[in-house]
Amino acid sequence: MNIKRIGIDLAKQVFQLHGVDSHEQVVLRKRLNREQMHRFFKELPPCLIGMEACGGSHYWARVLMGYGHTVKLMACQFVKPYVKGGKNDANDAEAICEAVSRPGMRFVAIKSEEQQAMQADHRIRSRLVKVRTALSNEIRGLLSEFGIVLATGIGQLRRALPLLLDDEEQKLPASMKPLLAELAQELRQTDDRVELHDKRIQAAAKGDERIQRLLDIEGIGPITASALVAAVGDATQFANGRNMAAWLGLVPSQHSSGGKERLGHISKRGDTYLRTLLIHGARAALNSSASKEDRRSRWAHTLATRRNRNIATVALANKNARIAWAVLSRQEMYRGAVTNDANS
Repeated sequence: MNIKRIGIDLAKQVFQLHGVDSHEQVVLRKRLNREQMHRFFKELPPCLIGMEACGGSHYWARVLMGYGHTVKLMACQFVKPYVKGGKNDANDAEAICEAVSRPGMRFVAIKSEEQQAMQADHRIRSRLVKVRTALSNEIRGLLSEFGIVLATGIGQLRRALPLLLDDEEQKLPASMKPLLAELAQELRQTDDRVELHDKRIQAAAKGDERIQRLLDIEGIGPITASALVAAVGDATQFANGRNMAAWLGLVPSQHSSGGKERLGHISKRGDTYLRTLLIHGARAALNSSASKEDRRSRWAHTLATRRNRNIATVALANKNARIAWAVLSRQEMYRGAVTNDANS
């Protein structure tokens, strides 16, 4: 069987294959289970394989590459225009087989096991932070029913809880204190789990040269640098820094026609978690820019004064994303760090 290209529609247990030969004639339509997948591709001569970037796709990409095949992953929205007819596994596999052959197709970089493990750490940490935020809001809401309104910030809440539990003036009814003690214990346990993930991420950052280079960029700390490396690796899948910033949703959305450019708000496409980290880091860097004299800080401070702080924050996050692309893809140090040291 002379197979040039195969499209695979992935699932947990059943996989639909669609293959064509060098004359673009269909020579393969097959449904396989997990065990059959290994046996089939181990015996198949090397060919091009296309898959959608979804759950399990990076694992199968590594496995099939180990069998000598060339594997390309594509975002689902880029495959959808090639679907003919209704939605079913056979039509999806055929669309994937067609899409992977397009010369202008954009492909997703295949992640290593280390990258996926690092991403798992970030996902668990992100969930715990959301749980902690929801828990602190619940505590504040319950306390407000008894006329107790605390200052903004989770630090204020942590400091106030022991005082409320030890209060002898009976601001809270006796039946409420055991409930509040239970919530306070849950908050401490969540804090401890978040701190454990922070320490694990920081320890991993010390042993990764790419993360260490990213830390020279003001506004990027160990958490953001680690998340960037886990998501984009060496960033060579992006042609330039703007493409990476666009992938993160940090560039203006466009509705241009007839040679007239119409730019709107940032597109907010791509990885929400990474974009959030970059914007929070940029906001911290912007807050300290007024007291600095280097060129980058003066630019950020002037932009915040001329426009507003939100626009300047996003612009600085965009700039940091582009610098991160240059640092990762060119495997070089951030030269701005040297300039800043010289000016200080």
